[in-house]
Amino acid sequence: MPALDRYLREQAGQDIKRRIGNCFVAVDRDTGTVAAYYTLSASSIPLDALPPAETKKLPRYPVLPATLIARLAVDAAYQARRVGSALLIDAIRRSADAAPAAFTLLVDAKDEQAAAFYRRHGFIPLESRRMSLFLPIATGLKLFEQPPRT
Repeated sequence: MPALDRYLREQAGQDIKRRIGNCFVAVDRDTGTVAAYYTLSASSIPLDALPPAETKKLPRYPVLPATLIARLAVDAAYQARRVGSALLIDAIRRSADAAPAAFTLLVDAKDEQAAAFYRRHGFIPLESRRMSLFLPIATGLKLFEQPPRT
């Protein structure tokens, strides 16, 4: 994934300095190799973009706070080893623990394979954009049995 490699080498540091996003890196303890990374940014989602089943118990605010997983990349040597799943769990934990509240995690999948990965982890496609998916943070905590820290 040359574009994702290039992002980590050339852009991630600038995004962090500009407070556009934070990058979290998984490093192989034995080799020091970057195994994977993901970025989180503040975002929002219009209430009417969510399926009606999700909005039943929500306040009728026009938009809800969200955390965007802007990039998630796993080195080819570490794929099929649940590294991506571990990063999603970490993203859920960080989003649940963040001082500003967020209702959901958002992701814009780059292709169908990525969308399938997120769907396997409980993410739901938005009605209007099938490659944009969301996972309510409370649902993610339940799915991965990660109680919020207090």
